[in-house]
Amino acid sequence: MVTGMEEDEMKGPKLLAMSISTILLSAGVASATSSSTVWTPMTLDIQSPGVFHLGIDNYFTVGKRFSEGGGSFPTDLTLPEVGVAISSKVQMEFGLDYFGPADDPWFGNLKIGSPEDTWFKGQPALEIGVFDVGTKRSGPTRTDFDVVYLVIGKSIRGLGRISVGPYVGNHAALVSSTGKAENTGYMVAFDHAFVPTKDKEGNEFSRLVFAADFASGKNYIGGGGFGIYYYFTKDISLLTGPVFFNDQGINGKWKLSTQLDINLPKLF
Repeated sequence: MVTGMEEDEMKGPKLLAMSISTILLSAGVASATSSSTVWTPMTLDIQSPGVFHLGIDNYFTVGKRFSEGGGSFPTDLTLPEVGVAISSKVQMEFGLDYFGPADDPWFGNLKIGSPEDTWFKGQPALEIGVFDVGTKRSGPTRTDFDVVYLVIGKSIRGLGRISVGPYVGNHAALVSSTGKAENTGYMVAFDHAFVPTKDKEGNEFSRLVFAADFASGKNYIGGGGFGIYYYFTKDISLLTGPVFFNDQGINGKWKLSTQLDINLPKLF
């Protein structure tokens, strides 16, 4: 969930390789990530301290029969994700994702960093995180992708927010559809908020946010998407947009994504 430039609350990419054997059969995959843009966790945002986030993400083909490669990824349930203040300058978020149906459905993620201008004026957002930490640590259906990534991001007045950074994952699990290790690459993202509004309590937020991102590499991460977030309130949003893939042998044809995100009232 992208929150726009007025907010700090975000959800939590979307891709999870169910298994190497499933990959080779061209069945879909999906991922469990920290706060994200559309497909990747490449974003300036970290979940606000004391705020729990719930999410439901779906990816499915449009207008294709099963015989033509039609299908969907397992549904991703964020259960939940929460932000924690490490200090006045450093924030952290961590969470669990459940993918169903799947044999090994649980994945963890964590991100820590500092927002823009925290340490000095003009400082970009700086974050480091890990996602798709699976529970099965060996065998052909292992899920320990353990993707570590870096985020460097900046808000540009009148344009939007841009973030970029490298990633590296477990070389034994992060592979192409041919079985070749493809465990390094980069990610980039952009979002632009518009239609500013206020709720009855006077809280400002953007009704609409355009978001787009991309990840390099011929692996289950590789690909990108774009879409529009519609904010029903400052804490409830729905994203809709297509996602495309670098290795169709893993993820198949492009899929339409719908992502519902809900931030619960602050608890601490």
